[in-house]
Amino acid sequence: MSGRAQLMWDEAVTGYDFGPEHPMDPVRLALTRSLINAFGLDRDLDVVAAKRAGESTLGLVHREDYVDAVKAASADPASARGAYGLGTEDDPAFAGMHEVSALIAGQSVGAAESVWQGDALHAVNFAGGLHHAMPGSAAGFCVYNDASLAIARLLELGAERVAYVDVDVHHGDGVQATFWDDPRVLTISLHEHPRTLFPGTGWPEETGADSAAGSAVNVALPAGTGDAGWVRAFHAVVPELLAEFRPQVLVTQHGADTHFEDPLAHLAVSLDAQRAVQVACHELAHAYADGRWVALGGGGYAVVDVVPRSWTHLVAVAAGREIEPSAEVPEGWRREVFARTRMLGPGRMTDGRWPVGWRGWDEGYDPADRVDQAVLAARRAVFPLRGLLA
Repeated sequence: MSGRAQLMWDEAVTGYDFGPEHPMDPVRLALTRSLINAFGLDRDLDVVAAKRAGESTLGLVHREDYVDAVKAASADPASARGAYGLGTEDDPAFAGMHEVSALIAGQSVGAAESVWQGDALHAVNFAGGLHHAMPGSAAGFCVYNDASLAIARLLELGAERVAYVDVDVHHGDGVQATFWDDPRVLTISLHEHPRTLFPGTGWPEETGADSAAGSAVNVALPAGTGDAGWVRAFHAVVPELLAEFRPQVLVTQHGADTHFEDPLAHLAVSLDAQRAVQVACHELAHAYADGRWVALGGGGYAVVDVVPRSWTHLVAVAAGREIEPSAEVPEGWRREVFARTRMLGPGRMTDGRWPVGWRGWDEGYDPADRVDQAVLAARRAVFPLRGLLA
């Protein structure tokens, strides 16, 4: 197996563009790619452009009638009027939508293939992580569910146990729905509580079908959760489950919208805590999945100040060349930010909160603390189903 990581990248993914008023601005992808290059990470990575996912690959997850609807909306955006979730405020149709959505999916599928076949130990597609798309509909800015497709491809190639860990601020509902009744896939989502945020799912009681009881795990965190609570919740749930499940591959989704500056959600997590969880995912992949790690992007709508730095840290972790939080952001990149956006870019790769302090679950919990209540609810719902002590 190659020790080098792969970065999945094709410039054409920046064509995933819902329009100038939409929060998912593709400049976040272009600026991330530029920042990766500015730090010289390309020297430690194999940059790979995978092919667009074809119909047979899309069919591993998505219904044929839905793929046909995406193609039709892609060819004639004006014809999409809400059917299949297309042509909505969240998912407006645009010319070439099918092609670029399939291209993003192809990068995640290619990442999964490379890791499974031993061409790379780690692979990152920060353009991916479009976790809300359902088998038969678009949702939440997501047309094709590349995360589900990557997992489905791993199963098709012979994987018997795949773990999916989603730390986006929104519940990873599309991935959970796709594998709801499949005990070969363990889905774990840490997200803002469904009472206060889209998509309104991800309650701790959602634990998988009877045929796959305990295969879905949901940690629904209260609005306002900050660094210490977020990192504590991650470590209070994820490592024990991975130790029991022993995945052959770890697939992770790293939406940057948990950040306190994100305009669409209500958690209060810093860039430094996001980096701490990225490092933890890397360590968990080596501890429990023989190092096989597929890392995806996801949400994130502070497109200049947060997303590029967060995902550059992710790529650096995967490449084995972590960037010190105190590192200065290259001046050339900041000039590019201003040229593209007329905004001032951040000066350092930190929010000033490194190292992140948090208290381990084994030190005890406070039943009156709302974060601890969320952790307890998740553990009590799932751990006994997996033979673990809640």
